[in-house]
Amino acid sequence: MNRIALIVAMAKNRTIGINNNLPWSCPDDLRHFKALTMGHHMIMGRKTYDSIGKALPGRTTVVVTRDKNLTIDGCIIAHSLQEAINACAGDKAIFIVGGAEIYAQSLALVDTMYITEIQQVVKGDASFPEFNHSQWQEVSRVVRSQEIPQHLEYHFVTYQRM
Repeated sequence: MNRIALIVAMAKNRTIGINNNLPWSCPDDLRHFKALTMGHHMIMGRKTYDSIGKALPGRTTVVVTRDKNLTIDGCIIAHSLQEAINACAGDKAIFIVGGAEIYAQSLALVDTMYITEIQQVVKGDASFPEFNHSQWQEVSRVVRSQEIPQHLEYHFVTYQRM
């Protein structure tokens, strides 16, 4: 059985994006993302893929789209979340990496959430869905901050489904 996790950075008000981009610059979070996902399958929506602009090296990118004619070099195309998960057979750890619609569809399926909690309210047009905190146990929290390229306080938090 595959372990399905999601990984997200979100602000206090659940913002995850604005204009199909991250609303902050946090190099440490990008390194954290890379360390967790390296060598595994990543499932993302087409708009999230467009925001990244390429398949990330060392990982298998599975793009979920309604467009039956879409092909992307170096990526697996799926037309539903379940089809995307099925395409990851054999990988012990699958990562759901966004965006908002894919997170909402996957919330009931994941057993682990890696959330970078940005400790401020941030304006945006994409949000992480509400979830029932009583169904999750916090198993780790690492408090970090940065001054450059912008001041940010953030926590790397891991939740396991209870």
